[in-house]
Amino acid sequence: MFYTTRDLPVVGELMGFLVGLPSDPADWLDAEDVPDGTPYLLSPAFEYDTALNSYFLSPEVVGAPDNTRVNQAGALKRFLDFLWSARSGCSWRDASEADHLAFHHWRRRDEDGPRVAGTTWSQEVSHVNQFYVWAVKNGHVRSNPIPQRQRRALPPGVGWRASSSEMVPATYAYDESGKRIEWLPPASYRRWRDVGLRGYGSDGLPNTRFRGRWASRNATYADLMVRTGMRLTEQSSLTVLEIPTPRGLGGYQRFWLPGRIAKYASARWIYTPEGVVEDLASYAEFDRAEVIDAARAAGRYRDVRRPLVIADLSRPTIVRQVGSADRKRLKLRELTPKERRRLFIETEDGLEPALFWLGEDGMPLTVSAWKSTFATANARCLEHGVMLACHPHLLRHSFAVITLEQLQRGHLADLAELTTAQRGQYTRIFGDPLDWVRRRLGHVSVLTTSIYLHALQELEMETRMALVPDGWDDPRDTPLSQLGDDLHAPLAADEDEVAVAAGGVA
Repeated sequence: MFYTTRDLPVVGELMGFLVGLPSDPADWLDAEDVPDGTPYLLSPAFEYDTALNSYFLSPEVVGAPDNTRVNQAGALKRFLDFLWSARSGCSWRDASEADHLAFHHWRRRDEDGPRVAGTTWSQEVSHVNQFYVWAVKNGHVRSNPIPQRQRRALPPGVGWRASSSEMVPATYAYDESGKRIEWLPPASYRRWRDVGLRGYGSDGLPNTRFRGRWASRNATYADLMVRTGMRLTEQSSLTVLEIPTPRGLGGYQRFWLPGRIAKYASARWIYTPEGVVEDLASYAEFDRAEVIDAARAAGRYRDVRRPLVIADLSRPTIVRQVGSADRKRLKLRELTPKERRRLFIETEDGLEPALFWLGEDGMPLTVSAWKSTFATANARCLEHGVMLACHPHLLRHSFAVITLEQLQRGHLADLAELTTAQRGQYTRIFGDPLDWVRRRLGHVSVLTTSIYLHALQELEMETRMALVPDGWDDPRDTPLSQLGDDLHAPLAADEDEVAVAAGGVA
């Protein structure tokens, strides 16, 4: 499985069998309207199947979030690998129901197979089924090898009721309800962070032998995630023009998460507590500035292909493409996460990356690098006898459960103490606590957010009070006059003001 990219080096002299092809792959990709990051598959014999790979340019895939496209391509690859290795090199065009059932047995029940969880299997079979529905529709295969059944409608009053004629894979798993939510209470999170990321000992005290160069940066990254509920790609794609760094304002500072980097275009306000803002400012002032100076001295920023540059900080939302013959200009809000990795700011000292989170080489950190950071932290906790493990999405779960508990706990008491006018403003901002958390997470439906309510309902109130102490500040600690709601999102013309409000260039 591979992905298209325009950042490959230009070949000086083509080999004989490549004569006639474009010397710069970017020209061909532009001519064919193939976006960067489009998956494509090669057979074990390194053959490129045009019909198969055209699926990844179909509306079913090309408009999906990046991580969804990765999952779609990965699920299809696993099925095709199985056909090749276990079904005598069977082609995807010739796959039968028996091949699918054999694959199901191997993935789920075979003692020598991976025996994946039900939720994993259901996601995989859904992706492969989507491919074959497309293939049948476009005449590439005669029938779908995945057996179908009518979707089971939900009980009355519970969510959207599917049409009785809608068909879904018959091999969907039902051993997982999907309602179990893992999350870390504040005390557990801090212990995982301090031991795993900061290198503290199991006694909770700093370890003088720990040599973690980026402990402070990594801890700040995790703090921002657990206090805002942002997804990994969303948080990793933020620029210095968006993340708040002004000190001393108190309460919560908010910034706008653009729809282009938010999953399912769920643009929304993000609220950042003062303590995290302080750490963000310190990282920008010291560690981030240091690696930028070193990268400039090494000339790394001069080697970036097709850089995008913000040259005028009085108009930080306007981006120009360096080397473009037509002096092409773009808008910051329209840049994808991948394009933002090529985005630089022109300062008096030279270029610097616009993305906030940088590695030791002064270049933006990748999503996979952050995943490795969490894995290393988990290994360190295990080594020190701290039986806690965490992944980025678990911090999103933790934010949702903790915030929902706090909002529910203080909602009625706060309303009783407010005047009529204040009560009206409070209700407009927070409304139903579950709906407020829904908007912070970027969920389309409150039904998706309700899984976190289920996690609280399983706990006794005494346990909830112990797990979520009042000391973990929440947005109600900020004066209502400083808060807003998603009905007042910034317009395109106001983006300069949003950038300035967020602190400008760190």
